[in-house]
Amino acid sequence: MANCKKDGGTTSSNPLSSVGESVSRREFVIVVKAPRSISAPPVATRRSCWLVHRTHRQGLWSESARDPNQAPTSSSVPKGNSRPNLAPVATPAAPPAAPRPCPVALADRDAKLHEAGIPAAPIVALSRPFEDPVPSDLASEQIDLVTLMFNYHDLGHLGVDRAAMNRAVFRALKPGGLYVIADHAGRPGTGISESGTLHRIEEAFLRQEVEAAGFKLVEEGTFLRNPNDPRDKNTPDPPQPKDEFVLKFVRP
Repeated sequence: MANCKKDGGTTSSNPLSSVGESVSRREFVIVVKAPRSISAPPVATRRSCWLVHRTHRQGLWSESARDPNQAPTSSSVPKGNSRPNLAPVATPAAPPAAPRPCPVALADRDAKLHEAGIPAAPIVALSRPFEDPVPSDLASEQIDLVTLMFNYHDLGHLGVDRAAMNRAVFRALKPGGLYVIADHAGRPGTGISESGTLHRIEEAFLRQEVEAAGFKLVEEGTFLRNPNDPRDKNTPDPPQPKDEFVLKFVRP
């Protein structure tokens, strides 16, 4: 996800990898970081949060060192195969794991951090509609950072009022607060039209929508870019990392 700046310091990177797996695709999950000394704080004490939707990928930041010019290496012949001209017998794919409710994922996170001896503030998950993503007591200049990872494109085929959502996020952020969005890059001129097919969005289109709410672009992350991706398929062909962008906006 991202680092979340709290009053008086910066928290460690968000270790969640599965929060929001079971959440309705019509809802945000609001992940709120509270002071570590408060086990179940009232909403009024929370001042920093992530807004995240169901993520399509794991370990976003672990891919920052990849080489976009090098395709993943693999071999179709397993070691020890004495007849390499024969195709190996395909191993049946394991059924996908059932999605976990947010409270279960958060409890698992806390347990793993505790076992590893890593201090971390408790996190509380709240489900909200996209168009009204922030509770009323946090809805006006109370939040430091909002992130939306690889799901802005989904708002297109879900019929979400993105302008209303972006305006709500703008109102909730403090002046100087950040709105960080990452997504799969689409081709020029496609806008959000391929959101339900290729799961991509045109970067310039997304930027225009967010800036229309009053945000200013302050930085672009290029560590997930791959200029060799033709961007005409959901999964690039030949196999290679997707071209992806990360944009950091600020509320003036």
